[in-house]
Amino acid sequence: MSQNETTKKEATKKKSKFVDFIQRRAVQKWIIVITFLIIPIALLVAFTYLPLFDMVGYSFLKWNGTSKEKTFIGFSNYIEVFTRPEYLKVFKTSIYYFIGSLVQIVLALFFATILNQKIKGKNIFKGIIFFPSLLNGVAVGLIFLFFYKGGGTLDSVLGLLGIPQEVLPLWLGDVALVNISLVFVSLWRYMGQNMVMFNGAIQSVSTELMEAASLDGANAWQQFRYIILPNIKTIVSLNLILAVKGAISVYEIPMIMTNGANGSSTFVMKTLDTAFTSRKIGLASAMGVVLLIFIMIVTFIQKRFVERKDGAHE
Repeated sequence: MSQNETTKKEATKKKSKFVDFIQRRAVQKWIIVITFLIIPIALLVAFTYLPLFDMVGYSFLKWNGTSKEKTFIGFSNYIEVFTRPEYLKVFKTSIYYFIGSLVQIVLALFFATILNQKIKGKNIFKGIIFFPSLLNGVAVGLIFLFFYKGGGTLDSVLGLLGIPQEVLPLWLGDVALVNISLVFVSLWRYMGQNMVMFNGAIQSVSTELMEAASLDGANAWQQFRYIILPNIKTIVSLNLILAVKGAISVYEIPMIMTNGANGSSTFVMKTLDTAFTSRKIGLASAMGVVLLIFIMIVTFIQKRFVERKDGAHE
């Protein structure tokens, strides 16, 4: 047998083995998975991780964002973030939004539980509660600007209830009320989204289990506490994590309605102002990194707390 024939047979044999390998079900499954994941992963890397790495790099520089001159200054930007009061006091605003987020989750869970009962027209009520989450943030901000302005919708309603107009405060002009007013806007806008998530989770709870508990004499509160809540704890934990993230990274509503006036500025607004108004890209990048690390730490603590609580129950 010639050398060429031997080479051809070996090549044919290798090709046959390769074809057999490709035709295996497990291999085909992985090929399909990888093929569908290539584009999302590429987009994730290009628009999330690469900008993140660039931001971390910029945080160690003194740079105005346009000049070619970039000076490495080490941790000076981070030291400035933690030593200058104006960069930290805006975190106080996040406390208002965090408390509002907790109220939002409680109300969403309440409405989701109620609307999972046999109530006439419950789908209409679900639609009404969910509708605000479909609105654009700019539209919501403009709507509530008219709602809160002097002599606007809120003042008119309170006037109909017999409250004199002259004693009514400036809802967006009073330092003590502005953040509470803005938190109400966020609560109104996002509660429906939380409600839909809770509603889907509650519907997955076994109806047979609920009926058995009812026959055993469990009231509505006991059914919620011992059956519904333990079965939707994953969704509750997810919403709590999103609440923390949302409270720290609030931007749209205060930017549109007050532009950060009267103590309503948030950390994200201060970061963007530092970057694009003060032209301190390095310092703004450091603020972004601090915000990211803070969110990660809070999320980790919250996740560990939920897991430990679940382990204690088991």
